[in-house]
Amino acid sequence: MNGTRVVEHVMNATSLEISRGTARRTAMPTSRLFGTYLKEARYESVRMLRAPAFGIPFLSLPVALYLLFAVLLFGDALRSDPKGALFVFTGFDVMGVMGPGLFGFGVVVAMEREQGLLTLKRALPMPPAAYLLAKMIMAMVFGVIVTATMIAAALTLGHLPLTAGQCFRVAAINILGALPFCAMGLFIGTRTTGKVAPAITNVIYMAMIYLSGIMFPLPKTMQATAVIWPAYHLDQLMFRALGASSQGAAMVHVAVLAGVTLLLTALSVRRLARVG
Repeated sequence: MNGTRVVEHVMNATSLEISRGTARRTAMPTSRLFGTYLKEARYESVRMLRAPAFGIPFLSLPVALYLLFAVLLFGDALRSDPKGALFVFTGFDVMGVMGPGLFGFGVVVAMEREQGLLTLKRALPMPPAAYLLAKMIMAMVFGVIVTATMIAAALTLGHLPLTAGQCFRVAAINILGALPFCAMGLFIGTRTTGKVAPAITNVIYMAMIYLSGIMFPLPKTMQATAVIWPAYHLDQLMFRALGASSQGAAMVHVAVLAGVTLLLTALSVRRLARVG
């Protein structure tokens, strides 16, 4: 009987040492942890840039439509209307920021969940948040590229006088402004299948473009509903960054965008932890 207790004690002690050793071995240094996040973000960005069905539309469509309307069709009228020129510029820029976050999460996450990629990611020795952070950084990178091309087109062909400070402020707003749309896409991607997600994402994307008032002034009967869309609040912040008149207080717009980001991200992460 005493011998059995001794064996059990030795086995328990050995198991404890093994678990402690495993914990020591799995503790990742800060530099390596940061490198893991950076590498995952780089691979995700390169992957989406190399995907023609994703990279080409979201990088080229906003600036192409801006050149069509602001230069070819209504160029003469907008040259004599600085407020109208700013309105067209901010509208297409916000549209370019919306797409990568919505579709990069809404469609891609739904498909990868369905294909079992998220289950594989959980089995890999990588930080749990690296998957989501990589996609957020990817959306920010796309937003920076879209904004840079829009600014270049506005300065060279659109005849829109922008200072260096205005350009940097617009870029900074769009980098952080991509996050609410990432959260919206993540919420869609965690609750739909790969077949349903493209349809739902497209409906929300198109509704937000036309009902938020970023493309054309809404009638008075619809102006009150524009505030429910994050695109409206991002557009108003861009007006302020460009020195134009805007509606509402800047802190209100920031609070709405931050609230949408935090709330939908929390609900989506909870859903991923429970259901996968």
